[in-house]
Amino acid sequence: MRADDRRLGMDRPIARRDFLNGVAIAAGAVGSGMLPRVMTEGLANEAAARGQHSDYPPRLTGLRGSHPGSFELAHKLRDGDLAPLAPGPAETYDLVIVGGGISGLSAAYFYRERKPSARILILDNHDDFGGHAKRNEFELGGRIELINGGTLEIDSPRPYGVVAARLLHKLGVDPVRLDAACARHDFYGSIGLRRGIFFNRETFGADKLVVGVNAKPWSELLADAPLTPAVRVDIARLYETKIDYMPGLSSKEKKERLARMSYRDFLVNVAKVDPGVVPVLQARTHGEWGVGIDAVSALDAWPYGFPGFQGLGLEPGAAAHMGFSASGYAATGGSYKFHFPDGNASIARLLVRSLVPSSIPGRSAEDIVTATADYGELDRTGEAVRIRLRSIAVSVRNVGEPGSAHEAEVIYSRHGSLAAARGKAVVLACWNMMIPYLCPDLPAPQKDALHDLVKTPLVYTSVAIRNWRAFTALGVHEIYAPGSYHSSIRLNQTVDIGAYASVRSPDDPILVHMMRAPCTPGLAERAQHRVGRAELLGTGFEVFERNIRDQLVRTLGPGGFDPAADIVAITVNRWPHGYAYEYNPLFDPDWNEHEQPHVIGRAPFGRITIANSDSGAGAYTDCAIEQAHRAIEEVIAIMD
Repeated sequence: MRADDRRLGMDRPIARRDFLNGVAIAAGAVGSGMLPRVMTEGLANEAAARGQHSDYPPRLTGLRGSHPGSFELAHKLRDGDLAPLAPGPAETYDLVIVGGGISGLSAAYFYRERKPSARILILDNHDDFGGHAKRNEFELGGRIELINGGTLEIDSPRPYGVVAARLLHKLGVDPVRLDAACARHDFYGSIGLRRGIFFNRETFGADKLVVGVNAKPWSELLADAPLTPAVRVDIARLYETKIDYMPGLSSKEKKERLARMSYRDFLVNVAKVDPGVVPVLQARTHGEWGVGIDAVSALDAWPYGFPGFQGLGLEPGAAAHMGFSASGYAATGGSYKFHFPDGNASIARLLVRSLVPSSIPGRSAEDIVTATADYGELDRTGEAVRIRLRSIAVSVRNVGEPGSAHEAEVIYSRHGSLAAARGKAVVLACWNMMIPYLCPDLPAPQKDALHDLVKTPLVYTSVAIRNWRAFTALGVHEIYAPGSYHSSIRLNQTVDIGAYASVRSPDDPILVHMMRAPCTPGLAERAQHRVGRAELLGTGFEVFERNIRDQLVRTLGPGGFDPAADIVAITVNRWPHGYAYEYNPLFDPDWNEHEQPHVIGRAPFGRITIANSDSGAGAYTDCAIEQAHRAIEEVIAIMD
């Protein structure tokens, strides 16, 4: 143990969970009594009530997201190390879906609408459904606390289209009504908490938290920040003045130039800021793109209100060469928004309830939040829809020649054994970049296109703390942390829905959300994603925990935060394959639509069709739903 590990609390018996050889074990051993009583009692009582073991996936801590056991076999398949396949007799279904995320679940929903008596099997490699829309659930102070472990909210760069909006309506989700009735956007502000910036000593020379972003003039906010006077002046200039840094050009000409330079280069070479400004703004783009300002075009940064564009006179609306998200927000301002306490895991749960009614009690979008899912009901013999978790697909093929096949087959691994399932069609609603390994018979151009869809790695960390008095002492609820291990820290969002009510007292336990994007500035975006993915897969839970504790005490310590005493539990949602890749005008050609890799990659192949947000090149829930609908329409066309 390192010299300062005890001070950080690395020796404390909090609720951690890690894996050894694919088997879940409690680090510190539940049986030894080393977990906090509130945790062990809550887990045991909840498990007893369901007659199940205490491995209810939303409550597992430690490494989640792409957890150990969910990806190793896929890596062997990728590397050509998988032994020859010899499964037993195949089960038969009308439709087999690979991928139990929102796109796969939506595909099952749409198919059942068209074929009400259909038998459907959904396979997923994780121990929970939802894909990237995962839920973290904690029992704190005698109550359930929820936070998103993946997809944050209903939100899109464009208004929800007919297909996605209709599905939400069918599930009982009215985002506008729910947001007005349930979201408490102004709560933290109403008790005097503001946004802040934490400057870390490794990047800026000293640890310093400044509080009052958007509430104070920048010169006042940064007066005590560890920045040179020139950097402070230039940041204030960027935010508070309207200067045309590209005089003599039309709006269209400016947009063309901005599309071909990074936001970093715009700041340094066009706005002529001191280079010391770059580290301050470097991580501003992490949340949307998973890379820093060196790999995001200046034109894409403009619709998000980043500083420096106020005086350019850019006309509203999208322009050529804008990325998916930026183009949509510039053109329409985006869709309606609503954040369930567990993010879009509630949408996944509503879909599961619709497909397998016995698995989750309740009838509405309000009661889904506090309902406990019975995972034992997901894969019952004789049920029309079966959701089979911990099932890793290793082979997908048409049974016969693609043009004349009447079935497709999926071979998958579960509990160390191979099994097979056949369907009149198969929908691959999984990571598109894995499909060439699953289905090697695809045409070479299609496999090349699918390989091109590198996903964005990221980490969403959920930390349960005993109270949030340190936040109130410092007057802050959300912290941007450029240069730190996690680039943002915030108190859990305040949402009251159904029987669920968010905490109000700083004396009560609460969940803290932290976000990390593993970037390598200077590389092209795809290269950064590949390096970041390798980093996440090679990082053990201990490293994450040490960085979490260190960052929280350095940021919140002046407010009285003690990581050894105040941290109750940690869940690290590690997503080596996170957001769907969106085309980047800095690095991608100006493809026509039929030349775009995701369009080439999603072409039907015999009885096999392809869904997932990857096939829409947009990292949004409505995109996942729309691609599911397209894939099912292709299935229906094949069968008819």
